[in-house]
Amino acid sequence: MLEVVSIKGLKKNFGALNVLNGIDLSVSEGEVIGIIGASGSGKSTLLRCINYLEPPTSGEVRVNGVAVCPKEVNRIRREVGMVFQRFNLFAHLTALQNIALAPCKVLGMSQAEAEAEGMALLERVKLGEKAKSFPGELSGGQQQRVAIARALALKPKVMLFDEPTSALDPELVGEVLEVIRSLAKEGKTMLIATHEMQFCREVAGRALFLDKGVILEEGRPDEIFENPKEARTREFLARVLN
Repeated sequence: MLEVVSIKGLKKNFGALNVLNGIDLSVSEGEVIGIIGASGSGKSTLLRCINYLEPPTSGEVRVNGVAVCPKEVNRIRREVGMVFQRFNLFAHLTALQNIALAPCKVLGMSQAEAEAEGMALLERVKLGEKAKSFPGELSGGQQQRVAIARALALKPKVMLFDEPTSALDPELVGEVLEVIRSLAKEGKTMLIATHEMQFCREVAGRALFLDKGVILEEGRPDEIFENPKEARTREFLARVLN
């Protein structure tokens, strides 16, 4: 299986604070990785290092064999789509304009071509009727689905989701998870930091438990959730599942 993401010895410090303390991880094409752990365990920082939103302090990150570094940052960000906790849509642009912007600027598409593909993506996330709506006219769940469509517009090789439902009201969570679930069925390579434990168990092929900046435990979700080997994993799951 083709290796899409390779991480070796990844460390990230913010001053005296050590957030990642030596991450080694290989992600194959089509694999869905669920990343769980307490707040501050390093989940978001790990994802942000993959597309160089945070430069690693040391270690190596590669995407499709290309080292993630300043020289390659534009190429990497074309191949790595990211969806954030907050939707980060441009408030002055419609849903369709938000999606079409990057293909025009980055891929050199014509406006007509970018908008045609943007409409197809809006239909894919079941928001075709909202093409002309501005972010302020959309619910949180709808904004997050537009954000997913925008990330898909560059046809990335891998998608990163950083707690994609944490800013949503509970009744809106399901519509966003359904879109991510459909991407998993299509074979999209994804890393998903989440506190939606049941969703992680259902969608991920592999689960990682991060604690204090290291991968303390990893395996199939049913193994991690039903028979965790580490006491810290058991403690975390007992707290969040109960």
